[in-house]
Amino acid sequence: MGFQDFFPTDDRLPRRPRPSGRAPAGDARGAWRTLPLEGVFDVVYEDARGAWTSRILDARELKLGPGRTLLGGTDRAHGLYRGLRADRIRRLTEPASGTRIETGILDWLLARADAQRRARGGRSPRRAA
Repeated sequence: MGFQDFFPTDDRLPRRPRPSGRAPAGDARGAWRTLPLEGVFDVVYEDARGAWTSRILDARELKLGPGRTLLGGTDRAHGLYRGLRADRIRRLTEPASGTRIETGILDWLLARADAQRRARGGRSPRRAA
């Protein structure tokens, strides 16, 4: 006996495509933009449980997505890539210049990424093939 003996199918019924879980290509809700960002930052971060931690991050990028922005880079203590939500960063310090920011962190990061883009001549860095 086969599966069809217990569960007969009726091929006359129209089949709907299964949702893939991804947003359609033209849908802006699923679009993420990545802005290159370079620098070393000392970050005080509040995790999902409410615990505050201090991390030194070698920043690589700023990811802008639907409803959240992530500061991505390598955590010096563990050597692992981390994506920190910008709205959970409580204090950001740049040791090279001594800049310390406690409010408007996302705006400062966006301005910094834009200034670095203009300094590079508007071109994004080349990626290895």
